[in-house]
Amino acid sequence: MGSPPIQPTEPLTERVWAALPQTQCTRCGYPDCRGYAEAVVSGEAGINQCPPGGAEGVARLAAIMGQPVLPLSPKHGQESPRSVLWIDEAWCIGCTLCIKACPTDAIIGTHKRMHTVLEQWCTGCELCLPVCPVDCIHTENASGSATGWAAWSPSLAATANTRYQNRSARLIREEQEHQKRLEERAREKLANLTAHSLHTDPGVLDKKRQVIEAALARAQALRKNQSRD
Repeated sequence: MGSPPIQPTEPLTERVWAALPQTQCTRCGYPDCRGYAEAVVSGEAGINQCPPGGAEGVARLAAIMGQPVLPLSPKHGQESPRSVLWIDEAWCIGCTLCIKACPTDAIIGTHKRMHTVLEQWCTGCELCLPVCPVDCIHTENASGSATGWAAWSPSLAATANTRYQNRSARLIREEQEHQKRLEERAREKLANLTAHSLHTDPGVLDKKRQVIEAALARAQALRKNQSRD
């Protein structure tokens, strides 16, 4: 069962964001649906830059923004049937690049082992296609002749958004843990610099100490900024 549809709230950005299909495909020119919603509200982006939403999606945004309906921008793509991706196991080399590119964690597998697309979570964003070095990922029509919101649904959008948010949170958490490990190693070296260095010259050791202290300060500042975000 998918998550309940995203409920529009008072802020305009939230309403625009809730009206988007949450495929996170970046065809709009922004890194995710949230980024596009913010750009629409600020006037930086037009209401017609979301191919997965199609003509109905443009009409939804027009109603929210109080703007006239526009044709879908051909620069950003065409309205088309919903697709899902699948991986040809005979050609997959297990490079994990597609796993890293998938915005909803819809691809599973490990290094040097075959990967698989979990169709129920695939948004058809196709971000995995350009990163595959052996072109073993293929698209498949999942909605027949239905396009745009006729091929999608609020529950699918909500599920995609939940998975995207969970993935984003995981990546931040993993990066913070990585930075913490680097800090711990740096502190260990700093505590006993002579034992961790081939040099014995006090001047060289002092320079190394300064480099490590600067790296620690940068790492601490990065982690503070990430925790605020």
